Amino acid sequence: MHPRTGRMRRTLIALLVAASVAVPLSGAARPAAVPAPAPAALAPLSVAGLDARYAANRGNILAAEKMAEDSGNRRRARALDDMAGPGRTFLSFDGRDGGRTAEVFGDLAHAERIAVLVPGSDTNLDLYARLRDGALALSKQLGPGAAVIAWMGYETPATVSPEILTPGRADDAASQLALFVRGLRSAKPSARTALLCHSYGSVVCAKAASGVDVADIVLYGSPGTGFDTAAALHTRATVWAGRGGADWIGDVPHVSLQLPFMTLGFGTDPVSRHFGARLFDAGPGGHSDYLKPGSVPLKNIARIVNGRPPVGPPRIGQTPIGPSSQEDRHA
Repeated sequence: MHPRTGRMRRTLIALLVAASVAVPLSGAARPAAVPAPAPAALAPLSVAGLDARYAANRGNILAAEKMAEDSGNRRRARALDDMAGPGRTFLSFDGRDGGRTAEVFGDLAHAERIAVLVPGSDTNLDLYARLRDGALALSKQLGPGAAVIAWMGYETPATVSPEILTPGRADDAASQLALFVRGLRSAKPSARTALLCHSYGSVVCAKAASGVDVADIVLYGSPGTGFDTAAALHTRATVWAGRGGADWIGDVPHVSLQLPFMTLGFGTDPVSRHFGARLFDAGPGGHSDYLKPGSVPLKNIARIVNGRPPVGPPRIGQTPIGPSSQEDRHA
């Protein structure tokens, strides 16, 4: 075994052991422990049925809010009360097991471009505001004629947990994402659709890639995808990758180890030449800064969603992609 590979293997195993010890000692109540009712059944997604779908999911949220209040969890009840507020529109909602939602930002019925945000670790109903803030910022950056969907459709791993180092959570999530995107494409077949995949969400998107019809798959803040190359995703979409200059994810060992009962790690670095994605400038920011208002990555991600090349030279080992001309008001 190469010495560097050996060191990476030992590092990953040490991280797994540390996570296994840390989780039981955390003592925090899990978001999944908050009770919630089963949501009402919904008709298949269609443009004509959007208003009825939004109303039904508002009812699902209010029912979950009441159960949370009755159980004494005021934090969850407050979060759900905000989600049921005026102007909030959800394609789906299930308050059980940490929460599953798909919230729409913009006019989906008339959208010509759609971005589906797939989040990473520690995303649940109690911490949903972070995903919402990013979706709002992207929606504003995209401008008219575009819609953003914040898809929280799977049980995300905790940052400090054994699951964060393995692709296990992504397996079921990928099938759910593929099902959602197929329904969305059926309802909006002419819209240009992109998957925007942050951190562990990039593992989910990579596993779903071969089963979805989208124009672009954008990986940012990615620890790896579980695939050696972008070509191995077997997708017709353009695969993009970017990483901020201060993102700690760049220090994660990029190896994949097959252990007796699990796969540990996610393999090739998506911003490496070997992986073969098209790189974009993700600015100097950290792991949570990609959709920060006014940031370089937000503007470039919006340009990709809008079918335009990103601007500025990528910061990691590849020739510039796209023009370096002055940016438009809306990317």
